[in-house]
Amino acid sequence: MTKTLVLLRHGQSQWNLDNRFTGWVDVDLSEKGVAEAKAAGKLMQDEGLAFDVVHTSLLKRAIRTMQLAMEESDQLWVPVRRSWRLNERHYGGLQGLNKAETTAKHGEEQVLVWRRSYDTPPPEMPVSDPGHPANDRRYQGLDKRVLPGTESLKLTLERVLPYWHDAIVPDLLADKTVLVAAHGNSLRAMVKYLDGISDDEITGLNIPTGIPLKYTLDDQLNVVDKGYLGDEDAAKAAAEAVANQAKA
Repeated sequence: MTKTLVLLRHGQSQWNLDNRFTGWVDVDLSEKGVAEAKAAGKLMQDEGLAFDVVHTSLLKRAIRTMQLAMEESDQLWVPVRRSWRLNERHYGGLQGLNKAETTAKHGEEQVLVWRRSYDTPPPEMPVSDPGHPANDRRYQGLDKRVLPGTESLKLTLERVLPYWHDAIVPDLLADKTVLVAAHGNSLRAMVKYLDGISDDEITGLNIPTGIPLKYTLDDQLNVVDKGYLGDEDAAKAAAEAVANQAKA
């Protein structure tokens, strides 16, 4: 019996619109992001997806996307589990900076390394910074040693995988249809793991905002089929737009 997993990156946030590094900053959706979230819900409804559980992060752009999409598909009642482990990659000292301006200052090659290399994190945010998660009330119950001041995709994957194995896998093995509403890099990490993408190849993968990515998995959770819902060309164009964000 096959399993169904849907990954949904949040709709465009205000800082996506402003072309700023966001990371763990709790930015809300833009007007376009709200429309994208509702459109995602319609696509899932048209696909006939009936979810049993939703997993999301502790950041409002993912939470609101999930709520809007589930409301649009008349599934707002479905149980939701939230975890900091599904948060966006922490961009360290780059958080809040304009991507194009950062590229103009540091060069496209360096910014590409910070944004897309597998194992090179951006400059670290000190714990004394008010923006560090150790100073955020929502994370006060966690050991401060697990809270990042910066992350590479490799570190993001190491953070996401325990939640995958401990929370999402049991749902899939129980034949539940699962939605994960999260972020570009936490979902890139998950896709890397599911698809067995190499460290080098993952640098070229971009996930568009607000377009559901449906996986069909076998009993061992190997990928049988995958694809974005809706217009394939639109998904490709949206992913390309993400890739071009940091160009000066």
